[in-house]
Amino acid sequence: MVIVGLLAAVLTTGSWIPQLVRVWRTRSTDDLSWGYLGTFASGVFLWLAQRDIALGTAYAVWTGIGAAGTFLVGIWFFGDAASLGRYLGVILIVGGVVTLKLAH
Repeated sequence: MVIVGLLAAVLTTGSWIPQLVRVWRTRSTDDLSWGYLGTFASGVFLWLAQRDIALGTAYAVWTGIGAAGTFLVGIWFFGDAASLGRYLGVILIVGGVVTLKLAH
């Protein structure tokens, strides 16, 4: 398991090299991928969470937060439909994640 985590860390960190080269050449950070930075930070937090809780629980929490967050961003910023059924679905996802964590 340690080897998989190390490989993931090396590949994820290495994927920043093209962006760093572009910033270095253009002397501008305007072209940085902030979405990627958020994804990278999310992965780092998942890795940190796995130190204290089981992999399955950590991944379920990570995925649940991502699903609920994406749902809310879609409604607030992109005009996605906001119905009672959709909110209920997200509440069930979050409730399931909380139950997994409490049952651990």
